[in-house]
Amino acid sequence: MSEHERRTDRSPAAGAEPATPPAMARGVVAVVGLLVFFELTSGILQGSIAPLLPSLREELDVSSTHLHWIVAVQYLTAAVSVPVFGRLGDLYGYRRMLRVSLLCVATGSAVVALAPNLAVLLVGRALLGPLAALLPLEIGLVRDRLAPERARRAIGLLVGSLTLGGMLGSLLVGIVQTVVGDVRITLGLLAATAVGCFALSYAGIPEARTRASGRMDWVGGTLVGLALVTLLGTISQAESWGWGSPMVWGGFALAAALVVWWVRVELRTDDPLVDVRAVVAPLVAPQYAAGFTLGLLLLGGQSVLVVYLSASPGDTGYGFGLSVLSIGLCVTLPSVTAFAGAGTVAPLGSRIGYRRAVFLAFALMAAGSVGFVLFWSSLPAFLASLAVAGLGFGLALGALPTLIVEASPPDRSGSATAVYNNVKTLGGSVGGAVFAAVLAGFVIGGTDTPSLGAYQGVWVLMAVVALATALLAGRTPRSLRAPASLG
Repeated sequence: MSEHERRTDRSPAAGAEPATPPAMARGVVAVVGLLVFFELTSGILQGSIAPLLPSLREELDVSSTHLHWIVAVQYLTAAVSVPVFGRLGDLYGYRRMLRVSLLCVATGSAVVALAPNLAVLLVGRALLGPLAALLPLEIGLVRDRLAPERARRAIGLLVGSLTLGGMLGSLLVGIVQTVVGDVRITLGLLAATAVGCFALSYAGIPEARTRASGRMDWVGGTLVGLALVTLLGTISQAESWGWGSPMVWGGFALAAALVVWWVRVELRTDDPLVDVRAVVAPLVAPQYAAGFTLGLLLLGGQSVLVVYLSASPGDTGYGFGLSVLSIGLCVTLPSVTAFAGAGTVAPLGSRIGYRRAVFLAFALMAAGSVGFVLFWSSLPAFLASLAVAGLGFGLALGALPTLIVEASPPDRSGSATAVYNNVKTLGGSVGGAVFAAVLAGFVIGGTDTPSLGAYQGVWVLMAVVALATALLAGRTPRSLRAPASLG
C-alpha cells in the first residue's frame, strides 16, 4: 500500500480522526455564514466584470484588441496564486492566508476603481487573482474544524454561494450601472464590498488546528506558475496569433517543458508544493480528471451558448435572436439550478454516495447537451435542457471538492483543493479554444458564420466527454473503495 493510501485510510471519512469537540464545532458553525458571504461576494466580483467591459472601454479609451486582457490577467494571476496560497494555508493557517487573500482583493478592487489608465487597471485586476484562492482556504478550514458530515454541508453551501454570486454579479452590476450611469461609482461600490469582507475576516473566524510539516516549495511554485501562465497566455492569444503560428506552438512547447521540469522537481522535493504521487493515485485521479471536464463544459461551453442564443434565425437558419437582457435571464437559469444542485450534494451524497452523485452530475450534463442538439429550434425545450445541465454542474461543483479533500491527507486540504481549481480553470481554457476552433472550421458557405452543424458538433462532443467522465469518475477500483459515505 502506498503512503498516500495509508494517509487516505486515516481521513475523517474513515472515522479514524478524532471527533470535533462540540464547542469548537459550534464556534465554526457560527461563522460558516460569514464564509458563505465571502464566497457570495467572490462570485459577484468575478461575475461583475463582463457587463462593465463596454463602459471601461469608453472610460479609459481601451482598444478592442487590449480589452480581453482585463479579464485574462486575473485568470493568469489566479493560476499562480491558487496553488501557492493553498500550500501556504496548509503550512501557516487557512485563516491567516484567507485574510491575506482578502487584503489583496480589497486593494485590487480599490486600484481598479481609481485606475487612471489601462496599465494601472491591469495591476488592480492582477491583485484580484487571489479571489480564486478563497474557496480552497475555506474548504481547508471547515474540514479541519468540523465533523465530516457538517464539513460536507458547509462545502456545498460555499460552492453554491460562489455559483449564486457569479449569477448575481452580472445582474446586479448591470442594474447598478444602468441606474448610476457611472462606471467609477459602480466599481467603487464593489471595492467597498471587498474592503468590508476584509474587515469582517477579523470577526471571530477560528484558525485551523492542523499544520503541515515542512517548508514552502518556492521553486515548485515558481515553475508551476510559469507553466500555467505560459499555457493560459498562449491559449488566450492563439486566436490573434493564429493556431498554426510558431508563437503558439512555441508557447505550448515551452509550457510542456516547464511542466516536465516542475514534475521532476516535485518528485525529488521532501516538501513539494503539490504531492504529484497523490494526485495521480487511482482513488483521486479520476476526480481531478472530472474537474478538468467540468471546466471544459461549464466555462468553455458558456460562450458557445451565448452566441447561439443571440443568433438571428432569419439570417442563419438557427438561434433565437435574443436581446442582451433576455440572454442574461437565460444564462441565469442554469445558475439557479446549479445553486440548487450544489445545495443538495450533502444529503444526496449521504444517501447514494458521492461517487454516484458525480456520475449523476455528468450524466445530467450529457443529457443537457443532447437536448441542445435535439431541441435546437425550440426555445422552451432548449432552456429546459440548459436547466438540466445546470443541475449537473451544481452537483459536480459540490461533490468533487469533497471527494478530493477527503481522499487527501488532512494537512494537504488547501493544496489539494487548489490543484482541483487550477485543473478546472485549465479545462475551461482548453474547452474555449477547442470549441472556438470547431465553430471556425464549419461555416455557412461564403461567410465566416458557424453552421448549425458546427454548434451541434460541439454539443455532441460535450455529451460524449460528459458521459465518458461519468463512467470514469463514478467508479473506483474495487481494491481502493472509499468509505461507504463517499462511495
